[in-house]
Amino acid sequence: MMKTRMAVLAVLLGSLIISASSFAQTATNTGGLQLTARITPTAARPEPVRQFTFYILSKSYADVSQEVEAGDAIPSRDKFIDDLKISPELKEWLKAHEILDLTMPGLDKALTADDVLHVPEFLLAYQRSNSGGVTNGIPKPKYKDADRTDHPEKYAKQKEEYYSALRKFIRLHPETMSGMELEMDAVNPQRKWAKIESDHKKHVQHLAPDVAQTKYLVAKADTDLDGRAGVSGLPPGSYWVSSLNLDADAGDTRVRWDVPVAIQPGQTTRVELNNLNATDAHAASAP
Repeated sequence: MMKTRMAVLAVLLGSLIISASSFAQTATNTGGLQLTARITPTAARPEPVRQFTFYILSKSYADVSQEVEAGDAIPSRDKFIDDLKISPELKEWLKAHEILDLTMPGLDKALTADDVLHVPEFLLAYQRSNSGGVTNGIPKPKYKDADRTDHPEKYAKQKEEYYSALRKFIRLHPETMSGMELEMDAVNPQRKWAKIESDHKKHVQHLAPDVAQTKYLVAKADTDLDGRAGVSGLPPGSYWVSSLNLDADAGDTRVRWDVPVAIQPGQTTRVELNNLNATDAHAASAP
C-alpha cells in the first residue's frame, strides 16, 4: 500500500514539474505590451486618456479600411460620366478634362470657343449669361426650329453662319464666357459625385471596425484613470495598437491611433501614445 501511494505521488509530482516547466516555457515564448496614452490640447498640459479601449490588431487599421474599400469600390470616373443624363458632347468634354464641378468659379478659363459651340450645355449657358442685351455686338441666331423640317437647307445654312459668327466673336471677346458657371447648376455632376464618395466613405467607416475585430483582433485593453493599460501573453510578432474609428479627445484636440509595435519573446514592449504618433480625427472624419 505504501509503495502504491509513493508511486502515485511521484506521478503527480512529475506532472506538476512538467506543467510548471511548460508554463515557464510559454511565458518565455510570449511577450507583453504596456501602453500609456496622453493627449495634449492646444496651449495646455497633457491629459491621460482614461477608460478608453485600445485594440491590438494583427493588421494596420488603415490597411483594413483599404481592404474594405477595395471590396466596395465606387464606379470609375468614366463609368460615372457615362451614366449621367447629359449630352454625348458634354460627356466627351468631361472625360477629356480633370473637371467635374461645372459651377466652379473660373470655368471659362478651361473653355474655348469651339467647346462652347460643340457642347450644347455650354452653348445654352453662354447664351443665357449673355442674354438681355447686356453684351454689345453678340451675334443673334436667325435660324428657326420650324425650318429644320420645312426648309432644312435654309436652316443648316443660317445655323452655320451663326456658329461661324459666334466663334469669331468669342475668340475676340473671351471675357464674354465669364459667368457661364452660374448657368450650369442643372447639369452639374459634382453634387452627385460628391454624394457617391460621401456614401462610400460612410459605408467603409461603418464596416471597417467590424472587419478589424472579426478578422484581425488579437487582444483588447482598457486604460485606467492614469491612461495606462497592459496586455500579456502575446505571441512574438508585429502588431498595431489601434483606436479603430473611435476618437480620443481632450480640450480642442481629437485624435486616433494606429501605431505599429513589435513584440519580442519574454519581453514587455512599452508604447507611449500621444499627439505625435496620432492622426487628427477631424481630418479623418472629413467627407
